[in-house]
Amino acid sequence: MSEQPSPAPYLTTLFSLVGRVAVVTGGSSGIGRAIAGALGRAGAAVVVVARREGELDGTVRELRGQGCRAARVSADLGSRAEVARAAEEAAAVFGEPDIVVSAAGINLRPPMDELGREVWDATMAVNLEAPFLLGQRFGPVMAERGFGRLIHIASQQAFRAFVSSGAYGVSKAGLVALARSQAEAWSGRGVTANTLVPGFVMTPLNARLSSDPERVRALAARTMTGRNGLAEDFAGAAVFLASPSAAQVTGQSLFVDGGFSAH
Repeated sequence: MSEQPSPAPYLTTLFSLVGRVAVVTGGSSGIGRAIAGALGRAGAAVVVVARREGELDGTVRELRGQGCRAARVSADLGSRAEVARAAEEAAAVFGEPDIVVSAAGINLRPPMDELGREVWDATMAVNLEAPFLLGQRFGPVMAERGFGRLIHIASQQAFRAFVSSGAYGVSKAGLVALARSQAEAWSGRGVTANTLVPGFVMTPLNARLSSDPERVRALAARTMTGRNGLAEDFAGAAVFLASPSAAQVTGQSLFVDGGFSAH
């Protein structure tokens, strides 16, 4: 009886990111941190971009402890100048990125009749404009080289309004549309653009809802899997979208939500 062949060489062909460079915004916590770790362990050199120095340092230590090549850039992505600076600093570490994951976000959701310009502007700057600016900086370079992956973290609020979607929902709907526009512009030259859509995930971004046990239980009950999401649920999906296997997947929204959106 012959031995079962090892799946490792085949899986490497499908999903390896060895030799690739990834930039992950919001990569120091929550979904972004889980994705940074997954891309690094799949072989990519990873630059994590976020505001808080301590969390950035901890993330880089963790990645390096797992054998990954990792670095960090501290920046406030609510500022156009800071986004531009962060992009150049990130590209200077391991070279121009092949993969850009926009996971940074803010979740300010006052009732609509209390929504002021300050909250609107801050939300759009971080959640929508920063991914746009990073795409404008890196997308054409990726297209010139014939390979690139733009991955955005969207939200259920991009598709349905609940729990005071406000400016947050508008920004995430814009992010879904941005991915489609980026896909239209660059997919013919090897650059895909897609969004990952969480359900309710227990991360610092959702601290307001996480503090309400009754709401947490109600949200879990709405899923088909019977539980709310975890940051690590996004690891495999992100590696897939970043990998050679996803070359024909572009302009799409991949729901990683336990069936939350299916009913």
